[in-house]
Amino acid sequence: MTIIEPAAFEGRSPAADRPPHLTEPRLVRGMLIALALLFLGVLLVLPLIVVFTEALQKGVKVYAAAITEREALSAVRLTLAVAAIAVPLNALFGLAAAWAVTRFTFPGKNALVTLIDLPFSVSPVIAGLMIVLLYGAHGLFGPWLAERGLQIVFAFPGLVLATVFVTFPFVARELIPTMQALGTAQEEAALTLGAGGLRIFWRVTLPNVRWALLYGLVMTNARAMGEFGAVSVVSGHIRGQTNTIPLHVEILYNEYRFTAAFAVASLLALLALVTLGIRQSVERRHLRRAGGGPAGVLAGGEEGG
Repeated sequence: MTIIEPAAFEGRSPAADRPPHLTEPRLVRGMLIALALLFLGVLLVLPLIVVFTEALQKGVKVYAAAITEREALSAVRLTLAVAAIAVPLNALFGLAAAWAVTRFTFPGKNALVTLIDLPFSVSPVIAGLMIVLLYGAHGLFGPWLAERGLQIVFAFPGLVLATVFVTFPFVARELIPTMQALGTAQEEAALTLGAGGLRIFWRVTLPNVRWALLYGLVMTNARAMGEFGAVSVVSGHIRGQTNTIPLHVEILYNEYRFTAAFAVASLLALLALVTLGIRQSVERRHLRRAGGGPAGVLAGGEEGG
């Protein structure tokens, strides 16, 4: 057994212990950091500053009047209602899809995983057009729906369908790798102790994946409230009825009501900041409980069981 004397480490600089890819000159590191900060400043921070500056340009009274007018409040209520339905539906789908993919082997499993990512590769506008072609007045199911007095497109149900489609990968994509990393050891142990499937889910599986689930819900909610493309196609832009916050901002801007447009847009910006804060809080708490590493993630999952 070789004993390394403490003196062997004397005179070694911290840079000598770094991996080769972290030993770039200080100038290179500084340039990379400056480039990243410049990119973030120009594309993220500066637009946020412009939004709030333009929104408050004519004073707080004008700002308050813009966000409290009837059509603006209707857009806020509609956006919240759509998100309140789309987020729980995607939570159920994400849990079911993650459970099926990570706990069972069946024909078409790879196809299911691929289909989960479909909204990431399909333009939201195309997604909205697909809904119109299926449920519109002249669509595949349009005549059948019309005979029963049901309207999907240019109505609230169409907004929900479009939002659900563009947001359903987020929860599943957070849960699948987490459940794969955790494995099935705890669930098998609970099964040998006589626990049923539903009890195993509530007492073992769900506590282990709760932070991944919460993270997916936060991202789903943010995308649902900010969705524009798919919702724009199926809404019909009916003021006070089918205009969500992004669509209301577009209408105000096209009417050259710039202050009002930026005022309503600031609500979405505030939502983005709140979402970012919640996401960081969830990540920090998850890492604190998990121990900050891959091994800690498994230990944290076991502790949660």
